[in-house]
Amino acid sequence: MSTPAYRRILLKLSGEALMGDDPYGINEKVVERIVSEIAEVASLGVQIGIVIGGGNIFRGIQGAASGMDRATADYIGMLATVMNAMALSDAFRRHEVESRVLSALRIEQVVEPYIRARAIRHLEEGRIVIFAAGTGNPFFTTDTAAALRGAEIGAQIVLKATKVDGVYTADPQKDPNAKRYHRISFDEAIGRNLAVMDATAFALCRDIKLPINVFSIFKPGALRRVVMGEDEGTLVHS
Repeated sequence: MSTPAYRRILLKLSGEALMGDDPYGINEKVVERIVSEIAEVASLGVQIGIVIGGGNIFRGIQGAASGMDRATADYIGMLATVMNAMALSDAFRRHEVESRVLSALRIEQVVEPYIRARAIRHLEEGRIVIFAAGTGNPFFTTDTAAALRGAEIGAQIVLKATKVDGVYTADPQKDPNAKRYHRISFDEAIGRNLAVMDATAFALCRDIKLPINVFSIFKPGALRRVVMGEDEGTLVHS
């Protein structure tokens, strides 16, 4: 296949993906590699939205577990995603790729507020759009934000970048006999209790028939292969 299989995608990146082997924070070498792969896909004419997590800096659910008010902890986590989004945007600048950060929390001094029509205009003009601050509401994960933003911008697929190269029958790090699913339906994934995304995000994607591809962001060239429609990762479909 010489042309991309998808015209517009929503890429879900975890904050942990930016750490590399560091215990926390942002590893610049890792960010540069991820950004270069995204830039390569953008050069194919694919419109790219990105939802970024904040777990490399702060995880709301862990803060709540330690005694912090859950809503407060979640808002702190949203601010962590803004920091990650700004770091990604700056890395795109160094690669001479235009990007914009749109935040569900209003912080106009540093990032644009999220407005759906503005996001779509940026995409149509060839800019990568980085969605920060999740949904802007506590108790909702960035997985849910990825499903929501994907639906809002009319993405053809949600690409969930993880540490493993797809969805397996068991944990491949614990079970050497675990096998990767190449394709699986939403109903099968639910029936087999496979943790593709959190339940709210998964239900939204299923209901609006928005497919999900789970792949490894640490596997060189994997993102491009997914976008080109090759057998990479696991496709979850209706």
